[in-house]
Amino acid sequence: MSTRVLIADDHKIVREGLKALIDKQESMQVVAEADNGLEAVRLARKLQPDVVIMDLGMPQMNGIEATREVTAHEPGIKVIALSMHSDKRFVLQMIKAGASGYVLKDSAFEELITAIKTVVSNQSYLSPKITDVVIKDYVQTLSKGDVSAFSVLTAREREVLQLLAEGRSTKEIAASLSVSVKTVETHRQQIMDKLDIHSVAELTKYAIREGLTSLEP
Repeated sequence: MSTRVLIADDHKIVREGLKALIDKQESMQVVAEADNGLEAVRLARKLQPDVVIMDLGMPQMNGIEATREVTAHEPGIKVIALSMHSDKRFVLQMIKAGASGYVLKDSAFEELITAIKTVVSNQSYLSPKITDVVIKDYVQTLSKGDVSAFSVLTAREREVLQLLAEGRSTKEIAASLSVSVKTVETHRQQIMDKLDIHSVAELTKYAIREGLTSLEP
């Protein structure tokens, strides 16, 4: 029985390359592709793949939030982060969001195949390049306590922050989240108060630093 894979990445060339390589595997099949986090969540719920290959920096909903949504509502689906970032902040937040694996984009393709096989067998997989960093930093994080955006802000506030950082207007955010403009303005003020940040430019920098939106332009 083939392992069914969903690829979520906002770069078409990456999706096409991964699909071609994965489909060559005898026991694997790409069942769908998504170019943003919201679509990844929707397709995961609809198609129930065995594994989701999740990029971190995607529009509308980043890979961390998308992973949290998928693993919370579809615990049988395994998520593997595929990212260029080895920074502890991104790795740890993906693990906390429920990802079963984390593979760096500069790794050999064979490593991704190994990761897929590993998580399908209910084990975790981390690229060797980041394992030591993750273990050491996770211990430090536990001792210092979690003070990231994922503990300070609510899920809805993180959604609003990401969309603000992506340059969406208040009206656009309201329409995207199906809430009123006043509600968005309230969330924005609460975000600024909680973070003690009082400009959209600084909020954008914070969102990028926390991994809520892509580092790419």
